[in-house]
Amino acid sequence: MGNFTIRQTRKMLRLHLVCSLIFLSWGFAASQAYALSVDSNREILAVITGTVQDETGAPLPGAAILVKGTTNGTITDLDGNFSIDVPADAVLVISYLGYTAQEVSVNGRSSLSIQLEPDARQLDELVVVGYGTQKRSDVTGAIGSVKNENFNRGVITNPVDLLQGKIAGVNITSTSGEPGANQNVIIRGIGSLRSGTQPLYVLDGFLLDNSDTGIASNPLNFLNPNDIESIDVLKDASATALYGSRASNGVIVITTKKGKAGTSRVNVSESTAWSAMANPIDVFSADEFRRQVVAVGGALEDFGGNTNWQDELTQVGLSQDFSLSMSGANTEKFSYFASLGYQNQEGILKNSELKRYSGKLNMNQKAFEGRLIVDYNLTASFTENLRPAIGSITSDMLYLNPTIPAFTNGQPTLLNTNALNPIKRNELYSDDAANNRILGTISPSFEILDGLTYKLNLGVDYSNTSRYIQYKPYTEVVNESNVSNGSLDELISANTNSLVENTLTYNWNNYKNNFTVLVGHSYQTFLDEFRGTSARGFAANNIEPRYQDHNSTTEFPTTVNSAATRNELQSYFGRLNYIYDEKYLFTATFRADGSSKFGANNKYGYFPSFALGWNLSKEGFMANSFFNNLKLRTSWGQTGNQEIPSKITKASFSEDRLANGAGSLNTYPIDTDGNTLDSYPYGIVFTRLANPNLQWEVSTQFDVGIDFAFFDYRLTGTLDYFNKVSSNILLEVVPADPVQPTSTFWDNIDNMKIFNSGIELALNYSSKPQSTFSYEIGGNVTFISNEVRDSPYSVLTTGAAQGAGQTGATINGYINNQPIGAFYMLQFDGIGEDGLNRFVDINGDGEILDNDRSVVGSAIPKVIYGINTNMRYKNFDLGLNFNGGAGNKIYNHTTMSLFTKAQLSRSNNTTAFAVQFPEESFNNANTVSTRFLENGAFFRLNNATLGYNVNPGQIGMGNAFETIRVAVTGQNLFVITDYSGFDPEVNTGATSAGIQTFGIDRFTYPRARTFMVNLNLTF
Repeated sequence: MGNFTIRQTRKMLRLHLVCSLIFLSWGFAASQAYALSVDSNREILAVITGTVQDETGAPLPGAAILVKGTTNGTITDLDGNFSIDVPADAVLVISYLGYTAQEVSVNGRSSLSIQLEPDARQLDELVVVGYGTQKRSDVTGAIGSVKNENFNRGVITNPVDLLQGKIAGVNITSTSGEPGANQNVIIRGIGSLRSGTQPLYVLDGFLLDNSDTGIASNPLNFLNPNDIESIDVLKDASATALYGSRASNGVIVITTKKGKAGTSRVNVSESTAWSAMANPIDVFSADEFRRQVVAVGGALEDFGGNTNWQDELTQVGLSQDFSLSMSGANTEKFSYFASLGYQNQEGILKNSELKRYSGKLNMNQKAFEGRLIVDYNLTASFTENLRPAIGSITSDMLYLNPTIPAFTNGQPTLLNTNALNPIKRNELYSDDAANNRILGTISPSFEILDGLTYKLNLGVDYSNTSRYIQYKPYTEVVNESNVSNGSLDELISANTNSLVENTLTYNWNNYKNNFTVLVGHSYQTFLDEFRGTSARGFAANNIEPRYQDHNSTTEFPTTVNSAATRNELQSYFGRLNYIYDEKYLFTATFRADGSSKFGANNKYGYFPSFALGWNLSKEGFMANSFFNNLKLRTSWGQTGNQEIPSKITKASFSEDRLANGAGSLNTYPIDTDGNTLDSYPYGIVFTRLANPNLQWEVSTQFDVGIDFAFFDYRLTGTLDYFNKVSSNILLEVVPADPVQPTSTFWDNIDNMKIFNSGIELALNYSSKPQSTFSYEIGGNVTFISNEVRDSPYSVLTTGAAQGAGQTGATINGYINNQPIGAFYMLQFDGIGEDGLNRFVDINGDGEILDNDRSVVGSAIPKVIYGINTNMRYKNFDLGLNFNGGAGNKIYNHTTMSLFTKAQLSRSNNTTAFAVQFPEESFNNANTVSTRFLENGAFFRLNNATLGYNVNPGQIGMGNAFETIRVAVTGQNLFVITDYSGFDPEVNTGATSAGIQTFGIDRFTYPRARTFMVNLNLTF
């Protein structure tokens, strides 16, 4: 990997160690200074000793003891004992995870014995629902929640990575191993053709827009994962219907950290990580390559070298993450949380890097005896994304002749075809984007009367991106014009998303009845602006094209294109929650959404939902049951989808004119004998037809579930069955009547439906706390089936092949009565005597034609699952998180494009796949077929973290630090799979007509294996 990388690694390691020593030394000095100041200004204190035990009398190690109203505190030792200096009239707050906190007055005592009871109030844990929160015991919908202490650890760029494998029914797949890569997030199956799989994201009450921000990485990368307190996933219609539009794919609610009453805390976290390619593809070495080319009768081109191109074009990527946060509440009226973050993640391909500078400020102010509450949230970030030519580099590292020396006379070897050496490509090419994004919200609420509260929510999300894609001129290459002459594409994007919401909430309670009524109005506007400039022909003066002056020429004309779209969404919504005697639960919601994307006749969509719940464990006949909790719930509801291109319901025109004198279908000559351009005036032609009747796409979902707990809440779980049906499918279609002014138009597909149904199971078991060892183990599994029904099309292509002779060939699509993402192709049946492909004759007509294609699997897993465990021994803890899937296929487009006998015969490198049939001819075509279709099942150790909690008091820092923690994390430590590509979690195929593709691997950025060291200090 080169001396530079080794030196850089050592330098970063030394920097990490120095930073750690600085923090510890500073903390020790601070503790001594603090101790001196306390000694000189000490009030009369008493030494209190005591023991903290569980309900059976066993000691609780690590229980927190805090003097109420101060930051003075300690924790119990391994035997549950503690000692603390407190004022004689102090009140101690004793807390332990999973147990109910107690307040104990000292009252002159010198010794205390405290017994904590299990916290059955986990049912009273608040979960975020639409426009508010509810107690877990009162929730009637299907909601999965993950708190920050249970997030996935490691180098995390996108907040969605925190959830992978954690929640039943949620399938998260990265499109590649690139830093900050986009992800497919599928909640309870795919229910749309055009809008993709992305759910609606809600950040601190603000509804984000999933529009492209102009930066190639995921638009959620502006968020610092260290700032997130919890993530709630709303899955069924009862939970999502209040969001109406854009909720058909589910809702992910992200809540960031807030200041907490009674504490003032500073947290510093610093991490350094090293990443390398996890699974190189086993292409031939130089010696094996020489033997194989000769063996197949190819023309060997031997340049005398021995080059591993995967090693030459990859690196050990170094990543750093630094986060500083301050939080607290100096009075009961004001709390705050503020943070600064810096992340620099290098990819494993050279010239691949993602940097993020972030800032966060959350404040809460109360007035008028708590009736007025103002929440203020501000998130700001600056993100830089540097990318190599991923497709070219990835294909080069796999197929280039390994006998070509990487360097000749100290310079990258010029390939014999005057093609570009990929090492030189990395010097010449860059894709550099810089994004500024700021999201600010202010939410004042006022309790007008007891139980009646008005809330205003104002917010703006603004993003601006400048992106430069360029090649420096390199005249030695003659067969790539953009390289030899230099090129520059300058792309500027700006997105503005503004939101105004008004809600009125009324709560009414008596002895057994509890009513909550919410009504509201929402108005959201979106403005997306774009400008692109493309130029060619730059001076070879070693100055980057983006910094050169450039004039448009006849040979290399500069092109400019620009666009802007504005959309509006107006909504009226309401929700009724009724609870009787804490046993019987009823929820009803309704939302009316009006979108400017739809035609004049169907601006509004209407989305109701209803849910029932029954807390059986509160019934008298369950008093002696072994259930600690047992709740039945069921729901039905509808949600909408408006994630379609803007303006498609409106007619659009363009100018057209005869391009030459040979004739025209669009314009007519003024002079019937005219044969020059002057005789053919400009004409106006349709490019899009108006469709004022276009309707909302609708998802209708039914859910029935059970929540349960046993063994003093140590074993908890949920079981759900769901059935989701999408109708009014939106699609750009070809007119049935061939005499039409446009080739396509947008419409709702009559009767076509997409069905998703499945079963979700989640379980979690916590051991009884012991003095030295305790553990938690949890897991979830989802079984899902899906099907397209009543489609009028034989196949709607979702994935198409690319490359010479293959472009446009269908790989998978939506097929009537078949699963979503069904692979539709010929079945490979070996190599015939003529050395060519042999395929199965499905219809038995003696010929192999298109009608012999059949469905041979699906890209969507039938089973997804996750397993997690956390173990604690004394001050050590170990967390393991696994995830996996089964029942799906992957089309290895990389193998189809590169690893063929024809490629090997031309002295291009391949794998053993190319020589598995000795009788195969060089002229055999790489036809789309099951020859390149592989099993996508896998089982992965996603991340593992080993941590140690240092006792600050034992190293003389007890007065300076609250906690000191060091940890080591490994990510993607192993994956068990039969798939032969870089990684089975992949999706890089080309879309077809804007319909999202699934399960295709084409020149994918490799997945990394990462090791991280982290130091976390709290004081």
